[in-house]
Amino acid sequence: MQFATDIKPISWLKSNAKQMLETVDETGNPMIITQNGEAKAVVMNVRAYDQMQESLALLRILADSSADVEAGRLRDSNEVFADLHGMIAARRDARK
Repeated sequence: MQFATDIKPISWLKSNAKQMLETVDETGNPMIITQNGEAKAVVMNVRAYDQMQESLALLRILADSSADVEAGRLRDSNEVFADLHGMIAARRDARK
């Protein structure tokens, strides 16, 4: 990411909104919008936003898992797989 070219003042945004959307979409880089010299907003394309949300969700799962390990909330894998096999069998039986 090239912050020097991806930072624009809000006055630029007001007169170049179409160009900003095209640039963000083409490059995939977010654009930082400033107001009075301070960063106020980030504009990014939808694909990059979706990828970021998926990454954050995975990181939350990882953090929760680490917390579970540290707290001793663990289960034996054989027990987990036995429960999963039981759940699958129950769903199959329910469909019949």
